[in-house]
Amino acid sequence: MLKSKNIFSKNNFMRIAILIACIIAVAAIALIVIKPARRIATAASVETHIQVSAGDTLSGILSSHNVSGADINLIAAMLKKDCGVSGLRANSDILVLQKKDNDAPVDKIILSSGPWKRVELNCNDGQWSAEVVSIAKDTRLVRRSGKIPQGGTFSQTAIESNIPIGTVYDIINYLAFEIDFERDIQPGQEFAVLYEENLIDGKVIDGGRVIAISFDTHLDRRGKLKMYRFEKAGGKFGYYDEEGKGAIKSLKRTPIDGASISSKFNPNRKHPVLGFTRAHKGVDFRAASGTKIPAAGAGRVVKREYNSGYGNFVRIRHANGFETVYAHMSKFQAGVNVGTTVSQGQIIGYVGSTGLSTGPHLHYEIIKNGAHVNPMTVTFPRIDDLNAAEKTEFLKVRARIDEALTALANNPVLFIPM
Repeated sequence: MLKSKNIFSKNNFMRIAILIACIIAVAAIALIVIKPARRIATAASVETHIQVSAGDTLSGILSSHNVSGADINLIAAMLKKDCGVSGLRANSDILVLQKKDNDAPVDKIILSSGPWKRVELNCNDGQWSAEVVSIAKDTRLVRRSGKIPQGGTFSQTAIESNIPIGTVYDIINYLAFEIDFERDIQPGQEFAVLYEENLIDGKVIDGGRVIAISFDTHLDRRGKLKMYRFEKAGGKFGYYDEEGKGAIKSLKRTPIDGASISSKFNPNRKHPVLGFTRAHKGVDFRAASGTKIPAAGAGRVVKREYNSGYGNFVRIRHANGFETVYAHMSKFQAGVNVGTTVSQGQIIGYVGSTGLSTGPHLHYEIIKNGAHVNPMTVTFPRIDDLNAAEKTEFLKVRARIDEALTALANNPVLFIPM
């Protein structure tokens, strides 16, 4: 009896009541939590993730998932007109197709085109709509510097200095007006770059705008090169030296960035095919067959033809009495014909070995006022000097950039939020 009394004592009764209340509460919570989870599971859409590969097309991918031809045409038109997407990029773009269940039609398409652009297409009541979704990014201004080691290259040294590869290519593109990256790069040369880094969740994704470049060539004919990014009224930007003179020239010394020289300009060279001395009126750049050939400067195509010596070649007439020739192409770029106006960097053809050639390469000539000149030493005219008012504003901007460079040089681990 004592045990029974103890069990049903006031204190024990309270403990039992509390225990029962806890059990009821847990059961209620379970009902609330578990039941919606089941609804989510049964209502969840089915997703298919597709990494775009070589040969994939939007039409092929969507038709394989039972999207109608009419819808495919509508989607392709919306992507091009409203979203600026004219095609899929292999090994870069990712498609996500969503539908309510396995038997339902695709009602949502997500296209991720690079880290900063996502396009979402939704189908409601049979009507498709498209929206470009901006990806939030953290941008900061950083300074990176390096010194070319013995046997080193600029690109490798820059990458080892933690400069994103895309930014390295931009730097090479800007400096190519003054530097031959095959011949001019030497041990001990120093460089510093101020540029934007773009991050997501603290991880560097890529580089943004290049703000300033300093490259000490230690060469008498080049010296220390400096260029600053400056944006004019109206949004047009360019790169200028310390005095506000245009740093971008009318022509590039090396049309193909990073290509190595296989044969220099030489009026007394022994021809490798003909076997006798014949002036080599240009520079040969070694490159794989099919490599894109960009125009060295803006101009108008005056020749696009084949002959037994040059093979497939293009001749472009530029301002200030300059012309350039690109020979031994495997093929011409579609749409580039005699009379076509081309911009600097526009693709005009592809590296090959047509004509008198021993292997794939680009033969590049520069003609000034009717005479052939050495592309590696000729002086090019500037194309974008500043007027008096623009120069005054530029000098103010340059002073602020120099302050940032100094501050970050003294504190290499710091950055400037944008």
